[in-house]
Order: sequence, then C-alpha cells, then structure tokens
Amino acid sequence: MKHLKSLYFSAGSSVYEIKKVGQEWVMKERSAPDVLVSLAADPARLGRLYGGTFDDGLWISDDSGETWKPAGSGIAHNRIMSVVVSPTEEVNRYRVVWAGTEPSGLFRSEDGGQTWTDCPGLLDLPSRSTWSFPPRPHTHHVRWIEPDRHDENRIFVGIELGGVMKSEDKGTHWEDRKPNSQYDCHALTIHPQVAGRIYEAAGGGYAESFDAGETWQTFNKGLEPYNYLVNIAVDSRNADTMIASAAEGPHAAYDPSRASTILVRRENGGPWTRVYEGLPESKGSAVFALASEPAEPGVFYAINNLGLYMSHDAGRTWGKVPVEWPDHLKGKRIQGLAVI
Repeated sequence: MKHLKSLYFSAGSSVYEIKKVGQEWVMKERSAPDVLVSLAADPARLGRLYGGTFDDGLWISDDSGETWKPAGSGIAHNRIMSVVVSPTEEVNRYRVVWAGTEPSGLFRSEDGGQTWTDCPGLLDLPSRSTWSFPPRPHTHHVRWIEPDRHDENRIFVGIELGGVMKSEDKGTHWEDRKPNSQYDCHALTIHPQVAGRIYEAAGGGYAESFDAGETWQTFNKGLEPYNYLVNIAVDSRNADTMIASAAEGPHAAYDPSRASTILVRRENGGPWTRVYEGLPESKGSAVFALASEPAEPGVFYAINNLGLYMSHDAGRTWGKVPVEWPDHLKGKRIQGLAVI
C-alpha cells in the first residue's frame, strides 16, 4: 500500500500507529495523557495529532504520540467527544481544527490549537430542548464533526442524541435537523469527489443526502436486525459504494466482552448486505472504526479489538493485515481512527 503514510488509532490510555515499511507492516504503541475518546491527524503536518479525553480536555502531539501537551485556552468543557482537522481550510498556514464537547458545544481554532473560539449559535436551535444522550439523559454531546470539503463555509455536526445540524457560514448560524435524517447521529462522511453527497450512520440506521443536507432520506432495507450503525465509509471514487459497522443495539456494539457486530455493504442504491469473507466472527467482535483510502479507489480499512482488516475490492472481501496484535487490545474498544 504505497499511499498510506500512517494509520493512528486510540484504545485504552494508548495511541497506536500502523504503517507499512517496505513489505512489512509495523505497529507502535505510545502512551497517551489519558484515554482518548476522539482522535484526529493533520495531513499537512506529519506527526501532528489531536486527542480528546472524557474529563481532561484536548491534547496535542507533534511527534505521532511520543509526547503530548494540552491544547490552548477557549474550549469551555473538558469532555472532548470529537475533533477534526479541516480537509481544505487553512488560516495563517494552519489547518483549521474543530472540537466538539459534552455538553454540546463546538469550538474552532485557526492557530493549531493554541486558541479557540466558541460557536454558540449551535445551541440556539429549536430542537435543542429535545437533545438527550440515553446513558446520561441529563446531557448530550457533539459526537461527530464533518467540514464540507467542497465548500469551506459549510460544516455539519452530529449531536448524540439530537440530529444532524448544518452551518453555511463556518459555524456562526445553524440550520436545525431535517426530516428523514436520523436523530441519533454517530458518524457522517462526505464524498471527496461528489459535492452534496452526505452519508449518516446512526442508532436508527442509515440516512443520506444528495443536496448538501437540504433534504434527507433514510434507507434501512437489508439492515434488520442490525439497524444500529456506528461508523461509515465510502469508496473514494464511487459515491454509490459504502460500508458500515453495525450491531443489533448499543449493548452489543462497544464492549468486547459482550459485543456482536458485523460489517454491511451497499452499492448502486440496492439493499444493504452483510459482508463475511475475511472478517472475524461477530461474537466478541466490537464495532469497527472505518476509513477509505483517499488515493486508491476500492480500498477500505476496518479496525476493532481483534485487528486491522483491509479490503481491495470495494468492501466485498477482506484480509487481516499481518501486524503483531497485542493480547491486551482484544479487550479494548477502538475509540478513534485517523488515516493519512
């Protein structure tokens, strides 16, 4: 795989880097300042990572996780549930970084995380009074942040549990969730080559938009009983081919000791189908974090507690990447994934 520079993921209180050196896959484990529940890598600054913790704020590394420092001031809450580096927007030679919190808040940095500005308009939406995260019903959080790579003024956030919200002016003003989208949003992605095409994985299944989030439709045919989707990835060249990680519900998704999850695939507007070949048995298999290879069509990555898996045929079949997998990872949930 000549295009992959590094694949980073977090599990427990460590961050891991996997890359191919010559013909050999190697993985390095490095200590994180705390359990990282969110992770992002800056493709313009190799080695720059942003890691969000549940109670100890946001941390930054410039050496692929060898050392960490706390991010600068301006983020109002210590629970950093999501973080993303803009794929396109740069200010003063820094890629713009976004961080989402619990309770729900969205913060923007234009100087590599040294200072942050709030986007309080997100909390003015009419639906806010209905937002509630079932395990902690008194609160809610920004589970996902998706800047639009086709329009740097547009950004989407997924509130768990609240829905998909959209801003057309870099987070100043917001549009509320739309009918036929899913309100228990877990993940969003935008196709790199097809403007307006957005994909949502959610607790109630799958939803998509073809017009930059103006209208949505839910499509769950073939998913039952695995309607609980956690992550989604789309083929970098084919907007009609996608994969998603699925479970029958949250109880079976995250904790490896009781997990039972699968991968599902959809192409050309057809029904979802389960993928088997090259993947582990569902029992004991926690939910996969997913990514597509931007530079190579048909290549996907799926990683969970049992290993890193790769597909070269648009998600139809898979193979386990031959990297030494520590036993202690088999009992861990993969919390964040970043591919550059």
